[in-house]
Amino acid sequence: MLDQAQALRHLVHSKDEGSAKTTRVITVTSGKGGVGKSNFSLNFAMALQNRGYSVLIFDADISFANIDILMGTPAKYNLIHLLKGEKSIWEIIQVGPSGLQFIAGGSGFQDLVQLSDRELDYFAEQIGKLHGHLDFILFDTGAGLSKETVKFITAAEETIVVTTPEPTSITDAYALIKMINGMGHSASFRLVVNRVVDDREGHQTADNIRQVASKYLNMDIPVLGFVPDDTSVTKAVRRQTPLSIAFPNSEAMRGIDRIASRFLLEERSLSSSRGFTGFMQRMKRLWS
Repeated sequence: MLDQAQALRHLVHSKDEGSAKTTRVITVTSGKGGVGKSNFSLNFAMALQNRGYSVLIFDADISFANIDILMGTPAKYNLIHLLKGEKSIWEIIQVGPSGLQFIAGGSGFQDLVQLSDRELDYFAEQIGKLHGHLDFILFDTGAGLSKETVKFITAAEETIVVTTPEPTSITDAYALIKMINGMGHSASFRLVVNRVVDDREGHQTADNIRQVASKYLNMDIPVLGFVPDDTSVTKAVRRQTPLSIAFPNSEAMRGIDRIASRFLLEERSLSSSRGFTGFMQRMKRLWS
């Protein structure tokens, strides 16, 4: 039987073998915790994979890394094994339900700020091996304005901000966007409004953020869509099974599917300063 590393190497090479992919790096973030960001990240990744794309989730939440828990797939290895040189990038990639690939983060990201130049180069070189083998790498960042979250947002330059109709969630989402913009970074933001009663509430919430960002930041922030408030999400979490598997026809999953479709329709060609190569260059600069 093939070991996991061999199986993953086969997996990433099996689709479109002989032709390199354009790997896109996307961060998924939120202004505050408790808005359903990680659940959205997981099921958004599953929706992309169900459309034939190869996807990897990188759990970049230092304090509350939980992608493996949501999938019911405890991670045997995580980022710390890579940073210590104990495992290669292929070996820390775990496989969840439906073959979804993920890397568990945990406390590993705290060690990034203490890496030597040599260790940082090794980390970047290992992550760089994924280039051309995956269609999408999704970094599920921590909520709020931690320095680690800011670095991932500014490195990726393509960020989905998840919010809810709650006033505090709207305020914190805008605060995050304002902070990144104030640092002079040209991050590309798009909004997802989670737990909406209906589309009308979703539009009102998104418009609140978009209007203020347009007026005070001179920014246009597109809306990817809305996810209905749905008890199926809580049931899936309790089962430790992705919503897309536990309740594929639920209102919430249909909302995420619509968002995935719109995301792919809005796919843009990336200049040399964007995409994976640009991400690697900025990551090395920001973490050094």
